[in-house]
Amino acid sequence: MRVYVPATLAMLQRLVADGSMHALSGTAFAVTPKLRESYAEGDEDELAEVARREAALASIRLIAGEPGAGQERGGTGLPPRRVVLEVEADGVTMRPDLDDAVVRLAGPLALADVIAAYVDNAAAEQAVVAALEVVDEADLGDEDAELTVGDALDHDLAWYAAQELPFLLELL
Repeated sequence: MRVYVPATLAMLQRLVADGSMHALSGTAFAVTPKLRESYAEGDEDELAEVARREAALASIRLIAGEPGAGQERGGTGLPPRRVVLEVEADGVTMRPDLDDAVVRLAGPLALADVIAAYVDNAAAEQAVVAALEVVDEADLGDEDAELTVGDALDHDLAWYAAQELPFLLELL
C-alpha cells in the first residue's frame, strides 16, 4: 500500500545513513476506504494529496518535538522543514479510530521502499517556525493559530526521488 510518512530532516538523515527507520509510533497516512467515503468527489490523486497534507501537518508536530525547535537551525543543526516520505509498505493496519487517513505500519521503513520524499524549500522556513509555536493551540481550535499553521501548509513541498536524497541532505 502507498503510504505517506511524516518525518523531519534529522529522521531523513538517519534513513539515508542506516538504510531504514521507524515511523514515530508506526504512524503514517494513506488513501484508506474511510478517507474515500468521507469525500463525495475526488480521484486517487486528489485523495493522495489529502493524505500527504495530513502527513505534512504531522511533520510540523515532529519538528516541534526536536531539540531547539522554533529556531532557524535547531539543536539538530538542520533547518526547520517539513518532510513527507512516500513509501510502498506491507503490513499496514487501518486506524479509522484516529482519523480517516491514519494507518499503522508493521515495522521499519527501508530506504529501498521509498518512492519519493516531499520536502519544504527554504522559503517555507519562517512559516514553519511560526507554526511550531502554535500547532497545539491550533489543535484546540484557536483560529489565529489555525491560520498560522495553514500558512505553513500552504507552502508546496518539493518532490525528490529516493536516489536524490543523499544529495539533498548534502546541500543543506
